[in-house]
Amino acid sequence: QIDQILIHQQIELLEILTGFETNNKYEIKNTLGQRVYFAVEDTDCCTRNCCGPSRPFTLRIIDNLGHEVITLQRPLRCSSCCFPCCLQEV
Repeated sequence: QIDQILIHQQIELLEILTGFETNNKYEIKNTLGQRVYFAVEDTDCCTRNCCGPSRPFTLRIIDNLGHEVITLQRPLRCSSCCFPCCLQEV
């Protein structure tokens, strides 16, 4: 049973050196620091670098056996203040 999780984004050297966004990857750990899940963003290069934080994405959560246990999808967000009904949802 897990009552708390810690999420750590893995830093990509290519992203630091070039400034181009890569697919985000996260380690999901329990309070003992043991990895219980791994998450990876699934988007194309153009979407990541043109839409920025407003981008749509699919986030796949994978257990330690390599099985996908959860898939989260977020649509493109309209960032205009004229459209407050278009806020992001996961």
